[in-house]
Amino acid sequence: MRYLALALALLAGPAASQDEVVSASGGVLRILDKTTGDLEDVDVAIGQIGGEGRVEIALEECRYPAGNPSGDAFAFVTVFVTGLEDPAFRGWLIGSAPALHAMNHPRYDVWVLSCTTS
Repeated sequence: MRYLALALALLAGPAASQDEVVSASGGVLRILDKTTGDLEDVDVAIGQIGGEGRVEIALEECRYPAGNPSGDAFAFVTVFVTGLEDPAFRGWLIGSAPALHAMNHPRYDVWVLSCTTS
């Protein structure tokens, strides 16, 4: 809990308030199957669902620093796993701190790599 408070303080500090954030048209997310070790990079447009097989990701928002498009990415996603009635995860994923608000699933992990800038 202390690490979460520290991370939020760093994000809300003076350096963060000077950086403007831009909304992107989509994002690139990575899916890890912890059982097989398979990785899949999924390019998803805002408002669309991407992914194949047992994991699908709905991307609602992807933001990045205006002065550094290839920098940190912040994505609001809903992750659906076949066989689960409710979403496996719904919330913000932060590219530079994937463990800050991670998806808690025994087999799959999802994190944001970058936002689509074009």
